[in-house]
Amino acid sequence: MNVLVTGGMGYIGSHTCVQMIEAGLNPVILDNLSNSKQAVLGRIEALTDQRPTFYQGDIRDKSFLVELFKNENIDAVIHFAGLKAVGESVENPLEYYDNNVNGSLVLVDAMREAGVKKLIFSSSATVYAESDIQPMNEDFPKGASSPYGRSKLMVEECLTDFQKANPDWSITLLRYFNPVGSHPSGTMGEDPQGIPNNLMPYISQVAVGRRESLSVFGDDYPTKDGSGVRDYIHVDDLASGHISALNKVGSVSGLHTYNLGSGQGQSVFEMVRAFSEASGREIPYDITERRAGDLAEYFADASKAERELEWSTCRSIQDIARDTWRWQSQNPMGYSEGE
Repeated sequence: MNVLVTGGMGYIGSHTCVQMIEAGLNPVILDNLSNSKQAVLGRIEALTDQRPTFYQGDIRDKSFLVELFKNENIDAVIHFAGLKAVGESVENPLEYYDNNVNGSLVLVDAMREAGVKKLIFSSSATVYAESDIQPMNEDFPKGASSPYGRSKLMVEECLTDFQKANPDWSITLLRYFNPVGSHPSGTMGEDPQGIPNNLMPYISQVAVGRRESLSVFGDDYPTKDGSGVRDYIHVDDLASGHISALNKVGSVSGLHTYNLGSGQGQSVFEMVRAFSEASGREIPYDITERRAGDLAEYFADASKAERELEWSTCRSIQDIARDTWRWQSQNPMGYSEGE
């Protein structure tokens, strides 16, 4: 099966491409390299002995997409490409709506012209409304609180309407919780450009000496240790969820929606301790004020994915910490441009 992977050079996309190749699938990568590096291609090849076909281009470029579909015999699309930082989306909402919403619509239009009717969309738990009731299942009220989350929710709504009008299509919405970790080889991992927006890459950059200390946003939440609790999922568990979705419902017409999470919450301090143990280094941190809009805790009810996709997470926070440290210590500055 030939699968177009948009954003396939990115953090989650690249790990998914490795697992696709190992599963006998053929990923064709499309990426504009705005938040990724071409060095990733060589890392995928080193791990799998296969160098995926790579197109550098933008999902908003309709004529480019039409040519790509003409050149490649694509059977399905996994759509990762998009901007993904909550804080940045507040500062640059138009860029997020253009990239994430408009880009997705252009992609689906090109798929329609090419007769490709199988789509797996990389969505987010940020589509859910804020609530003290946990865990969140797929029927939880929607109400994204940032332009990033709203862009994901808008795409979900557009795809829902489109699938109703085109019932022979198979569209799968995968709502991620907090992707973390790295490939266990240490050769692939998260390489954020600039200051990391997420906890684990920030912790690992502190451990490796790139940053002085971690800021913990609030230690007075009504949680087990006062710090915020989130559902952290190893990127390789997340990647396997896409393979399961492709295998189980990728050819079944309809709209399919799944949470991908571990089903349990870990606190910021628990993640700091796990990383400190894995790295053998103390992680200095400062307690700062809570961020507006941050919940005390949220985590997934992932029982639907377990039931229908026969998928669940199998990696612990110790695995997450060890793999993240292996990646960061072997690649202290991330991927190099010269590879």
